[in-house]
Amino acid sequence: MQSKKALAVYLSVLAAFEIIVTNRALAQVTQAQYQRASETGKKYSELALNIPENPVWIEGGDTFVYRKTVEGGHAFVMINASDQTRKPPFDHARLAAALSKNGKEYKAETLPFARFKFIDKQAAIEFVQDNVRWHCDLGKYECSNLGRLRPEEEEYDSDDDYENVPKAANSDTRVVASPDGKSEAYVVNYNIAVRAKGSSEHTMLSTDGSEGNYYARATIVWSPDSKRLVAYRILPGHHRVIHYIESSPATQLQPLYSSMVYPKAGDVLDLEQPVLFDVGAKRETPISNELFPNPFEISGAAWWKDSRGFTFEYNQRGHQIFRVIEVDAGTGAARILISEESKTFIDYRHITMNQFDTGKIYRHDVADGKEIIWMSERDGWAHLYLLDGKTGNIKNQITKGEWVVRAVNHVDEEKRQIWFEASGMRAGEDPYFVHAYRINFDGSGLTPLAEADDNHHLEFSEDGKFYVDTWSKIDVAPTMALYRVEDNQQLMVVEKGDIQKLVAAGWHAPDVFTAKGRDGKTDIWGVIYKPANFDPKKKYPVIENIYAGPQGSFVPKSFTTRTERLTELGFVVVQMDGMGTNNRSKAFHDVAWHDLKDAGFADRILWHKAAAAKFPWYDISRLGIFGTSAGGQSAMGALLFHPEFYKVAVSNSGCHDNRMDKIWWNEQWMGWPVGPQYSESSNVDNAYRLQGKLMLVVGEMDKNVDPSSTYQVADRLIKANKSFDLFFVPGGGHGAGGEYGQRKLEDFFVHNILGQETPDWNAATAAH
Repeated sequence: MQSKKALAVYLSVLAAFEIIVTNRALAQVTQAQYQRASETGKKYSELALNIPENPVWIEGGDTFVYRKTVEGGHAFVMINASDQTRKPPFDHARLAAALSKNGKEYKAETLPFARFKFIDKQAAIEFVQDNVRWHCDLGKYECSNLGRLRPEEEEYDSDDDYENVPKAANSDTRVVASPDGKSEAYVVNYNIAVRAKGSSEHTMLSTDGSEGNYYARATIVWSPDSKRLVAYRILPGHHRVIHYIESSPATQLQPLYSSMVYPKAGDVLDLEQPVLFDVGAKRETPISNELFPNPFEISGAAWWKDSRGFTFEYNQRGHQIFRVIEVDAGTGAARILISEESKTFIDYRHITMNQFDTGKIYRHDVADGKEIIWMSERDGWAHLYLLDGKTGNIKNQITKGEWVVRAVNHVDEEKRQIWFEASGMRAGEDPYFVHAYRINFDGSGLTPLAEADDNHHLEFSEDGKFYVDTWSKIDVAPTMALYRVEDNQQLMVVEKGDIQKLVAAGWHAPDVFTAKGRDGKTDIWGVIYKPANFDPKKKYPVIENIYAGPQGSFVPKSFTTRTERLTELGFVVVQMDGMGTNNRSKAFHDVAWHDLKDAGFADRILWHKAAAAKFPWYDISRLGIFGTSAGGQSAMGALLFHPEFYKVAVSNSGCHDNRMDKIWWNEQWMGWPVGPQYSESSNVDNAYRLQGKLMLVVGEMDKNVDPSSTYQVADRLIKANKSFDLFFVPGGGHGAGGEYGQRKLEDFFVHNILGQETPDWNAATAAH
């Protein structure tokens, strides 16, 4: 027994000695390396030319606009799809000169906006910069400040608030006009009133509204025939408020105080009750809420075109029941038209072509609801179904297979065809790569629209005649092309990215690496960023950049000049999507349910071990991890729940206890009612487990995650007598720290993993 203990001690000392020797073999990190780390990303971004951003089709026409990189900045280009001509949407130099008259100087290549909107038949544009709306006349080239953005008609709480329920408000000037233009509806004394247009006399349709159970103007929807309307009566729940002290405001010496509404997991929600009114008969028809008794959210009412009734989507608290409710206009009777149920969660947000943040709901009503195209994960994958609009029964499954629909681009009801994007269909390819397809309503005629084995993104014209396809890989510059929908004919190559100067400057893309996950069969995909002067004969400590939020997948798939700054300091940096993240099967996604502390670590650790087995230079004896927001929660969680593997962590703006964080994100994955699973995943309740080196970062003005989440975990660490670093950022928001915070992160890893003293940043005399 003693010999075994002695052997264990000997091996431990030997391992420590090996790390010390390896650390000493690495050159001392210099201030010049830090400088390169801070400058390389910007330098690389300026060397990739003709890289197009996603195009925007101009409303009501066959023209689209996009922005691309050019020498010195960006330029906007406008393409007419009908004749394939191109021109700038405006004179960049004159617009820059006009904007420069307002104080800050701009050049043609440095206009201060990435998106704009044409108005007045393209005679002017409007854009938003720093929450201020600007108007620029393209005839006179004069620009005017239209003032700061405000919530729409002040009917909703501020943009900082996490509520999307209309406030109680009365006004006889904010009206909702009927489709025939003859009548107006509005709110008087918290009740619904109507009047003839131009009249000062009104008729009250309701009398049961009050300040504590009010009707909201923003919910009023007229029937197409102008005979009826529906409005929501709202019973307020608990409006939790969190308070802020901005200790060091730029505008004054003394601190500033503010607050915001911020519902958290488990809070009592506002209760919305749809109410139907017959305007001519002056009759209120109650709608039983038996089929929608406990809403997390009810969507706005949507009338059928023939005014026979309306529908709304009901997301039940707990996110395990999602229904489309139909209400008969004549009787007010409600019925379930479509129902989805899950033993885990329904990803209730509507699908968008955004790998980082998307839901799984899609609905398209065919022929005014005669049929419905509906997305569901009922077979374990996100697919499209054709439903009978009267019964809600499945007529046929449109898409099928072990792959997922990622977006629906266009529906042609006359041809009964759907254009959509999907990933995972091609065997042997990255299952996250998106490709475009066409399919018939009955599930026949599945046709790929392009053969390029890259990651694709499509944008269709409003009339469905044209689409723009942009494709690239992480190491292949993007190509943008214009296609005609009717015959899928490529009409023109719009842009081809040029990265010759980028590559000549030393840029190289990260390496793609896959390994089997915890089930021994599912591939886990990730990337490895190497130092610019990488030497395969050396050993490199590894740092993981983690974000495991279940709302998306986060390993980049399309071209980017992005680099990881830590590679300039002698680290290898990796990123991967473990189980629990989005855009794979339902089973893959469900790993997150009731268990955000899982964060895919079982898969991540196997991925690291597989990389170390394949690459002699991949040193997992010195493994660090960093992340922000949900990534901050996971980074700290690595040291709490997997200290045998992860040694050093930087956690920025972490949602360390999901009971302290915003209601929608946390109840979506952790469930409702709030139960013991919340404590089990809490970094606060598990703070006593800390091993390794930890730095917490928090901004005092974080409006995304309550800063108290970090303060509470710090409090528990202190009570558990644990050593840790806390970096508090005055005035900082979510992901606080900026350039100073990035240097703090770099210093933390250099000191605690490389074992080196960092540069003396205070040696130079500070300028006042």
